[in-house]
Amino acid sequence: MTQSSMIFAGSSHPELAQEVARVLGVELGNVLIETFPDGEIGVQILENVRGKDVFVLQSPARQPNHFLMELLILVDALKRASARSIIAVIPYYAYARQDRKDKGRVPITAKLVADLLEKAGVTRVLTMDLHTEQIQGFFNIPVDHLYARPLFVKALKGLKLSNAMIVSPDVGSNKMARKFAEDLKLDLAIVDKRRINGRSVEVNALIGDVKGKQAILVDDICSTGGTLRTAAKVCKEEGATSVFAVVTHALLMSGTELDGIDQLFVTNSVPQVKGQTTHVVSVAPLLGEAIECVIKAKSISSLFKS
Repeated sequence: MTQSSMIFAGSSHPELAQEVARVLGVELGNVLIETFPDGEIGVQILENVRGKDVFVLQSPARQPNHFLMELLILVDALKRASARSIIAVIPYYAYARQDRKDKGRVPITAKLVADLLEKAGVTRVLTMDLHTEQIQGFFNIPVDHLYARPLFVKALKGLKLSNAMIVSPDVGSNKMARKFAEDLKLDLAIVDKRRINGRSVEVNALIGDVKGKQAILVDDICSTGGTLRTAAKVCKEEGATSVFAVVTHALLMSGTELDGIDQLFVTNSVPQVKGQTTHVVSVAPLLGEAIECVIKAKSISSLFKS
């Protein structure tokens, strides 16, 4: 960090914000965030940000409406305090799954969120593992898209699995799973499932042979666990010896049970749920490096070159 740059954080994920600040070797900027009795959010920036490049970290998970509004208010306060630029660091992009009109008379909320961020005063977005990469096109400002895959690949290699296979839990995760398979030099299988509603899915077929293999499920978001549970069950029924799961944004809402999964690997892009037995891979070093790249006008893609 330089004297012309600062980092602030909303209240959604203080642990990650502090870890990123430690990686950068700086203190988080002082900001007062309060909630009035009627639920309105009040913000006051307690630092001089005039003419500075300001980073704001907020991961609007589990309470997306509240934390998204808090982020917008923070950005507005920084803009009115004459910050030179405002970079929103959003490890988990809320509403990313509403990225298209898949049926009549529905919104494209991921685009709405992009419009709100721009209108509030965000000049650049730094995010991670978007549900679909087309969301980058919803913005008219630069978007830096980070990937947790290299962190997970390193963790999976540490397991020294002898007969593993990557499994995409649905067709939508196929592209992400294929890149995992390429990095780990493993075969790929695909679970062909259909979503019935927001909580239930059904499987039509498993494309690939997992018999006698250690199946590694790969997904970007897990909220209720329905997709992973179903995929794990299918893999076990088809003869998989064990099932691992890798999830970037582990929302794991209350009551989520991941039956059939032997080990779960997640990042800390969203706050961790107490009581869940998981292997947590920190994204703070990656976020810190990306922030330094933005400050020094270096290529973000250089972070993913082997």
